[in-house]
Amino acid sequence: MKIRIFALLLICLAAGSCIKEKLETTYNKQETQIDTYLSKNLTAKRDSTRMDIDPETGDTTYTKVSWTDTLNVYYNKGAVRLVTKEGEGERLGSKGAVSFYYAGYVFTGSVSNSGLFATNHQATAESGNFNLTDPDYELFETTLDKSDLIEGLRNGLEGVRAGEECQILFSGKYGFGNDTFGIIPANSALLYKIWVVGVSND
Repeated sequence: MKIRIFALLLICLAAGSCIKEKLETTYNKQETQIDTYLSKNLTAKRDSTRMDIDPETGDTTYTKVSWTDTLNVYYNKGAVRLVTKEGEGERLGSKGAVSFYYAGYVFTGSVSNSGLFATNHQATAESGNFNLTDPDYELFETTLDKSDLIEGLRNGLEGVRAGEECQILFSGKYGFGNDTFGIIPANSALLYKIWVVGVSND
């Protein structure tokens, strides 16, 4: 009897170890996909208009100017933040308050409207034909030390500034883990597009 119990324990331990190993392989693959996505999206084309005034005639001419920017990337405890538009002012601390609009996507190596699972950003909802039975485009406000944010999103938001636009990516390890959440499959990597409105560390 003791031998059977011991054998069953060994089988359970082996099965648990296999499941854990499979999950780590999944998360490692997701992190590789995130790195590949970042390397492809690390630059952004910028456009501006330059105004020139002729010193002799006083005539004004406008010239369109384009250039390529290298975007800033921040890593924090399993989350990666790709800043597409820089903000201003103080950076959000680990216990600070933040208000923002968001669009959440299941990330499979790329971002598409079919992966959109939640948003309070009206333009994103409309352009993606994302139909909400009860649309709510109110600003989301929270503090980072609250538990209502999943770990990856909380870690990715740390350091944002007012006016910043960014993408926060993380593997399923820092998302909903083994739980299926609505239309989000278990262990899914996620990408959030974030439009930061306000930051306060008071």
